[in-house]
Amino acid sequence: MIALIISLVSGAIGGNVAGGLLKNLSLGTVGNSLAGIVGGGLGGSILGAVGAGGTAAAAGGGLDIGSIVGSLASGGVGGGALMAIIGVVKNMMGR
Repeated sequence: MIALIISLVSGAIGGNVAGGLLKNLSLGTVGNSLAGIVGGGLGGSILGAVGAGGTAAAAGGGLDIGSIVGSLASGGVGGGALMAIIGVVKNMMGR
């Protein structure tokens, strides 16, 4: 449960960082945060299912530094990636 929360929070941060770096794809602070939260949850769950994220280890009861870092990384990357994908789709629809 804690690893999921870490993934969601780091997803929101990742979405806002990606929005700051990719100004043309930014959805605004609220949009970046929402897309990041969803992407962080999905990224953490998917990578945890294949054993690459910290979510699987934390679900087993072990919450160590490795699982926390894995949750941070998978949530941040998932959040940034989903925000960028949504930004591209939004830009394509606006044309």
